Amino acid sequence: MATEPSGKSNGAGPVEPAASADTPPQPRFELITQYIRDLSFENFAAQKYITGQIDQQLSVDLNIDAKTRAENRFEVILKLSVSAKRDKESVFLLEVDYGGQFLIENIPDDQLHPMLMVECPRLLFPFLRQLARNLTAEGGFPPLNIENIDFLRLYKQRLAQSSG
Repeated sequence: MATEPSGKSNGAGPVEPAASADTPPQPRFELITQYIRDLSFENFAAQKYITGQIDQQLSVDLNIDAKTRAENRFEVILKLSVSAKRDKESVFLLEVDYGGQFLIENIPDDQLHPMLMVECPRLLFPFLRQLARNLTAEGGFPPLNIENIDFLRLYKQRLAQSSG
């Protein structure tokens, strides 16, 4: 005769271990959804009929914004701005706000801010990177390949700047 392990089961999925009074609740970190919140691609080269090889100087800026949306629900937005110029003349401007909504539970208060500013952006960044690559290519330019970002190092730098 088979016995069922202790814990909860509805018969449709894995068995959840029984919670005891001594066991703290397990941390939970989940990406609920991700999306383009705002997008603008201005192709000045096409508007001005600039043709031929365009050697461009790129300026890339990335900012992170995190907000509480409901209890244990957070929105993290990566704000990317890429400006391309040729001899001080604008070639294109790409601005993307790429967001994600996260469920974060049972995380100590001192770990919540790093979670929002390091781990959430780390999950969203590959999708933003691919979007920027595709948009520049569809705009008639070489695909933009944004280097990987060390969000932990960036976080530590910003903490040092704010405390210094």
